[in-house]
Amino acid sequence: MTHVGFRFEMLRMRGIDNEPVFEINDPVLREQERCLVSPAAPTGDSAVEAISRAVTAAIGSRALPVVRFADGEYLFYMQSMKCNGLYQQAESPKAIRAAFPAHFRAMRQVAASGLLAPLVFPGNVKVGRRSWRRFWKRPKSDDQALRFLDMTAAEGVRLQPGNYAPFYAVYAYLSGPEFAQAVDGRTVGVINSDFRAEACRAWFERRGSRPRVVHVPISDRFVATGWGRMRESLLASLDPAVDLWMVGAGIGALEVCEEVSRVTGRPAIDSGHIVNAMNDLEAKSNGPRLFTHAA
Repeated sequence: MTHVGFRFEMLRMRGIDNEPVFEINDPVLREQERCLVSPAAPTGDSAVEAISRAVTAAIGSRALPVVRFADGEYLFYMQSMKCNGLYQQAESPKAIRAAFPAHFRAMRQVAASGLLAPLVFPGNVKVGRRSWRRFWKRPKSDDQALRFLDMTAAEGVRLQPGNYAPFYAVYAYLSGPEFAQAVDGRTVGVINSDFRAEACRAWFERRGSRPRVVHVPISDRFVATGWGRMRESLLASLDPAVDLWMVGAGIGALEVCEEVSRVTGRPAIDSGHIVNAMNDLEAKSNGPRLFTHAA
């Protein structure tokens, strides 16, 4: 990873209030409001604006994979079966190891042509290692994010100002007015396992947007280790009229977004919780998430 110019800042985003989330979920989540930002977009609002510019320029015209990484992904790359949290992501550590080459190939492609959005905040980068020490002091922590970044750097995947977005900036963009305006009147493809057309249309309409929404089903189990078995049938079912793809596939969203974006020449965004919210299924995400606009 390139550290120069990256720093931790409180993410401030217009129109977003995290207090309702803190009232429902563990208040320890407050520490995640301070996240890694790049010199190209050093604030929460500028990070959302950078995503908006990139996606708007790509809609209907070129590939742009956008992929998020957080606790589940970090556990997956540690070969821990604890990655099977809300969803069944992997059958065994052996299956995880077998998936690594394809995952790292996909990560390199995303780093080269899209946006990587790992969750990196002081609480998941261990104090006292390399140049991170100068950003904060914290007596106890874990180092999941740092281990992930070390592993991916060893595989040739490096964060740069042009290919990095804060994890929560993706949620803020997808649930906010910029995205709603960008897809108004366009065709949005949703790749997930549990689709409710009327709920999706209503979600967009509440934001003043009326895209045509089409659905492509994908398994709700083991996409992270089984994309190679699923890819042919899913790729064959893609609607060529789609201008932008929203993907809900857990840890498997990495490979799905990268390949769907490359094959179709359209943006493919790892949308996770936002896809659940669109389908009136926030419970599948364990309730509301930080940095999402309400509507």
